[in-house]
Parts: sequence; C-alpha cells; structure tokens
Amino acid sequence: MTARQVLQQADIARALTRISHEILESNRGSEGLVLLGIPTRGVLLARRLGAILEDVPVGSIDVTMYRDDLAKNPTRAPSPTDIPAGGIDGKTVILVDDVLYSGRTIRAALDALSDLGRPRAVRLAVLVDRGHRELPIRADFVGKNLPSSADERINVRLSEIDDSEEVTIL
Repeated sequence: MTARQVLQQADIARALTRISHEILESNRGSEGLVLLGIPTRGVLLARRLGAILEDVPVGSIDVTMYRDDLAKNPTRAPSPTDIPAGGIDGKTVILVDDVLYSGRTIRAALDALSDLGRPRAVRLAVLVDRGHRELPIRADFVGKNLPSSADERINVRLSEIDDSEEVTIL
C-alpha cells in the first residue's frame, strides 16, 4: 500500500488562513470567540488558527470519556481539557479537529461541552472532511473536502509531533 499526498505544508497553511478568515467573517469579528481543539492534532490546528486570529482564546477539550466506542477501544489515554480563563458560557465555540469522518468524535465533543458550560453557539472547523457520516453532523469551516472510500485511511501529519507536514491517503 502506498500513500498518496493530497496536501503539503503550504496547502495546510493556506487552508488554515482561509478558515480563519471565514470564521471572522461569519462571526463579524473575533469578539466572543473561543477555539477548542480536539486532541491530538485538532489541538495543534486550533493553536495555529489562534495564532492567525491573534486575540482569540485557545483551549482543548478531551472527548475520551464521552465516546460511544470505549468498549471497542478501551486503551484510549485521556488528554487534559483546557478551557480558557473566560470560559465558554455565552461564547461562540469553534471546535477544531483534523479529520471529520463518521461524526462520532464531534458528537462526543458536544456532550463534553454541555458538561463545561453553555455556549451561545458551537461551530465546527476541520482540516479535512472525508464524508461517510453516521450522524447528522457537518463542518461549518472545511480546509479540504476529500471524498474517499471507507477502506482508505486519511493521515494528517503536523510538524509539532510528526516527522513531516502533510495529508495523505493510504
């Protein structure tokens, strides 16, 4: 099996810049925004978006204990949830993840959010939307729509934790 590169470093940077502009446009500025990344790569992407948006608080939200597949994958290690000092009550929360697939991770994130506060609105930003939804969830901001078959694997590699910066299909 060989991996086919679909995004390289410049493409990822361009997609994040575009997503940040779309977020600002849809929110009419940065007032009241909070970015929450879903571990692991969603947190890194949220930080990058936060650097572009400058004055938007960035945190992370662990969804491990809210997943509906814990019985199948019990070895998941929880990551810390880090909510910015201002909290999420009354804010527009942008959930950030690397790949949107079945929608189950985002459902878990919505459940986790409800335990943390009451946002004014919740939006979803993903680097890659590959389709194959099992739940009625869609992203508001998408870096790349990447139709793929269910037996293909999308790999997002980011320089902070991987040896390269790319998105591949295997």
